[in-house]
Amino acid sequence: MKKVAIERSDGSARVFKPLAGDLETDGLAINYFERAPGEHIGDCYHRHLEQEEVFYVLSGTATFETEDGDVEVGTGELIRFAPGEWQQGRNGGDDRLVVLALGAPRDDEPMDLRRTCPSCEERTPAVPEEGNGEVVFHCEVCGAETGRYAW
Repeated sequence: MKKVAIERSDGSARVFKPLAGDLETDGLAINYFERAPGEHIGDCYHRHLEQEEVFYVLSGTATFETEDGDVEVGTGELIRFAPGEWQQGRNGGDDRLVVLALGAPRDDEPMDLRRTCPSCEERTPAVPEEGNGEVVFHCEVCGAETGRYAW
């Protein structure tokens, strides 16, 4: 048995806590997020090819961009994405968003990532490069930087 406490922030910082390692889960990814209004939960519009993902909104309102349009998920609600479904979540409300994300299987490869490229002027495949406490994304088509995500 493993037990982990999650201390909520004072609301001044973007929070991401991967919990699967601390809980030593083998087949389940568990991530805790806190986001200010307008901030994204993840760093790309994406789809997991083998992993299903469930988001439980502990407080606030999450808005998920999907192929079928935006879907709002409020406090106490859950949303599931099957393998292959495109999505990106953000805090779509006026209050701080707190979300618990569960994914199985835990180690999901491969994954499709998309970001809007300023040079190509459309959403293109994104190539991440990790280093110095952040991920830098580049357009797979032209190589332009499409964004940064700090840990």
